[in-house]
Amino acid sequence: MQFKYSIEGGDFSKAGNASSQVKKMLKQLNVEPQTIKRIVVALYEAEVNIVAHAYNGIIDITIETDKIVAKLTDNGPGIPDINLAMTEGFSTATSHVREMGFGAGLGLPNIKKNADKLEIKSEVGKGTELTITVNL
Repeated sequence: MQFKYSIEGGDFSKAGNASSQVKKMLKQLNVEPQTIKRIVVALYEAEVNIVAHAYNGIIDITIETDKIVAKLTDNGPGIPDINLAMTEGFSTATSHVREMGFGAGLGLPNIKKNADKLEIKSEVGKGTELTITVNL
């Protein structure tokens, strides 16, 4: 099964819609609740990162018999130092984003904690691609 969602940068009113849809779908497929929680937490964090940092993005979800793969591709500023961005508490969020309760610097670390595999590719000035895999 494959699903695609478009994400608009800066639109916090819709942040979490894609992860919410995936959660409903996984419940209908009788996926284990703990596994649903892991993929939804990782996906939500990644979705919010697109909203907070990028102009727009696409989320591609593939559900296979043994795993769920979420590929998130954004058009945004990119990540200059991925290792630094993986540090808990490090954030490049604007003060406006922080005032809304986002941008605490926990997104990428939380994604990594909840994923069985996380791949990050980024090019400054072009955007970022995350591939999140959670085994079923």
